[in-house]
Amino acid sequence: MIDVKGLVKSYGPKRAVDGVSFTVKRGEILGFLGPNGAGKSTTMKMITGYVRPDEGTARVDGVDVQEDPVGVKRRIGYLPENAPAYPEMTVQEFLRFIAEVRGYSDPKARDSQVERAIALTHLSSARGQTIETLSKGYKQRVGFAQALLHDPAVLILDEPTDGLDPNQKNEVRSLIKSMAVEKAVILSTHILEEVEAICTRVIIISRGRVVADESPAALLARKPGARMDEIFRSLTDTDV
Repeated sequence: MIDVKGLVKSYGPKRAVDGVSFTVKRGEILGFLGPNGAGKSTTMKMITGYVRPDEGTARVDGVDVQEDPVGVKRRIGYLPENAPAYPEMTVQEFLRFIAEVRGYSDPKARDSQVERAIALTHLSSARGQTIETLSKGYKQRVGFAQALLHDPAVLILDEPTDGLDPNQKNEVRSLIKSMAVEKAVILSTHILEEVEAICTRVIIISRGRVVADESPAALLARKPGARMDEIFRSLTDTDV
């Protein structure tokens, strides 16, 4: 579902991403880890077509992001860190707008997708509130709802549980696990317990390069008895 080959991106003299390659199959939840500034967000932005790579490319569901970035966006549900929204809109108005942008011009089809997204993300009680009045946790739910709205084949989620309370985190993790049966998921997070709880595979990136690509169990087996954060530090020379 996702095939990344040799992605490179530089900002001035700094090479943020340096030859990153990996694949993600349907049914996998890939935990994408790395210290701040390691290149995680830049890599995800290149896969989704929001940033053009200097070298390399990515294919999503068979579509090349260099050749058809709009086609890739149709196949992806993307939740960026600090997902943008129109603060003066209500939750329902915003999701209807997103549905129309996604091509749901028929009101019945549009409203059906909106109701599905609201139900999945437990936003019913907040549907009439303007986004600017929501708590950080509810704003995060709105961002997740817009990513899910068109039932995409691929989900790319940057810190999806950021700002949520423990119960909300568990709800979102359960939702991701249930949806991953039919989708390919890339999940960027700083919460290592989240990786152990729901990820089937882990990629650790450091200084723009992949330094580990294996299952959470295989990663922990590198140093029997060590915690995930200790292994992370040993691979990146930094804390998570």
